[in-house]
Amino acid sequence: MASPDALNEKTTPEQASVDTAVPLPSPVETTGTDELADTRSNSSRTVNMEKNDRSGESGPEKVASKDDDAQDENVIVVGWDSPDDPENPRNWTLKRKWAAALTVSAFTFISPVASSMIAPAAGQIARDFRITNDFTINLTISIFVLAYAFGPLVLGPLCEIFGRVPILRGCNLFFTAWNLGCGFAQNEKQLIAFRFLSGLGGSAPLAAGGAVLGDMFAPEERGKSLALYSLAPLLGPTVGPIAGGWIAERSTWRWVFWSTSIVAGAVQAVGFFTLRESFAPVLLERKAKKIRAKLDEESGGSNVKEVRTIYQKTAKRNYGHFFFVSICRPFVLWAQEPIVQLLGVYLAFIYGIIYLVLTTIPEIYTNVYHETPGFVGLHYISLGLGLWVFSQINSRMLDVVYRKLMARNGGAGEPEYRLPTTFPGTILFPIGLLIAGWGAQEHTHWIVPDIGFFFVGAGMVLTFQGMQIYVIDAFSIYAASALAAVSFLRSIAGFGFPLFAPAMYNALGYGVGNTILAAVAFVIGVPAVLGFYKYGKKIRSMSRHAGGN
Repeated sequence: MASPDALNEKTTPEQASVDTAVPLPSPVETTGTDELADTRSNSSRTVNMEKNDRSGESGPEKVASKDDDAQDENVIVVGWDSPDDPENPRNWTLKRKWAAALTVSAFTFISPVASSMIAPAAGQIARDFRITNDFTINLTISIFVLAYAFGPLVLGPLCEIFGRVPILRGCNLFFTAWNLGCGFAQNEKQLIAFRFLSGLGGSAPLAAGGAVLGDMFAPEERGKSLALYSLAPLLGPTVGPIAGGWIAERSTWRWVFWSTSIVAGAVQAVGFFTLRESFAPVLLERKAKKIRAKLDEESGGSNVKEVRTIYQKTAKRNYGHFFFVSICRPFVLWAQEPIVQLLGVYLAFIYGIIYLVLTTIPEIYTNVYHETPGFVGLHYISLGLGLWVFSQINSRMLDVVYRKLMARNGGAGEPEYRLPTTFPGTILFPIGLLIAGWGAQEHTHWIVPDIGFFFVGAGMVLTFQGMQIYVIDAFSIYAASALAAVSFLRSIAGFGFPLFAPAMYNALGYGVGNTILAAVAFVIGVPAVLGFYKYGKKIRSMSRHAGGN
């Protein structure tokens, strides 16, 4: 017989939190789908009941007693066939899990690449469209990120209604089409509009990607996959300008868009084969439909039994009400959850800085070091190296630290165990800003700002990885909505920061401007991480939505 720990590893996060997230239905028959005869067998129900009793679980598949079953014989509640059910995404093979994880990360990577790839080509666009206003030039870059703010607010809840796969595939196709259209834009108005629409489609992985990984991996196995996923939206904006600079110099800015659309199309084709639905409520609803169809066939259409999943109070769903509640959930989480509010503010500042850095690197190396667009793009490598090197270190440390702290806590994991590896990022980030700012201000060798950008990238990835996994662990079944709520303010900052950057640096210089940003990052970041590590569990205990892993 499996141990309680083993059973916990096999259940989805939705199952672990369903007692608080979804009201339990009345005690009724619980069934899988492969053998409909099990739904009518008292012995099979007794086995299910004994398994749950022995494991100490009070999850959604637990049956109170056979007498209670008898009181409502016309209701069948569909759950997983067993803790080892291969249809449960937590029980998929590692090959299948990592194929899905890499695909989701690819979706999450290509969209941010497109967000910043035109930065080195902004001068070409300005000349072609005769744009003389710095605000308008920066708007053509950052409008894409504004769409990141609004897209997940709708797409996050939608993937909790219809599943992860339709949203990811459909939105990537939408992104690819409008990004392709950007290459055919005839004026700045068309370009800005097309960029916004492509950003809406490209925002889907930010809302659903992390939730997919949370569906498949147990908390103590989640670090590497989520480290890879959370690296994508940070590494993408740094890789984009490297390629964009050379493409713009060797051809035209239009090929910047066409080339990313080609890659996005290839990712879409791969995702058709490797991406499978992982959201438990949707998977169990499919099983329920098969049972209803078989019962209707056996009864000649006169079936009176109600078939519903462990996530439903009734088989008849009010889709209007359900849709409204789901769409409103990110706003509710933002209004009611201190975790979402505080992390949202801090990550907004960090994300704003990365797009500020992305748009000021061309200015620094063009105006201070007088380099061509192709060589300017190469300086993004320093930022990308910081992201890559420290993401690899952190991806290994996340699970190691989590397991050690879990062992000290008697084998019980907590979302706060993700935060120790985040703390170094709150130190490295402001250090990098200071080095980059004063290096450019004092016209030192170009390697000095590059060293600063390396540490900026390191601080960013450590902060993002730890805090994103913390949100996923804390909100489990509502992970997509929680990530959407956190990303809203973050994306607003990513849109706004580059717009005021030229005015700030013109007035203060790179040294003083970055000193102010570094001071704010330190004052907010260090207390935030330490506070959540110490008081996070107490905050979650007062939450209506946050639970555990």
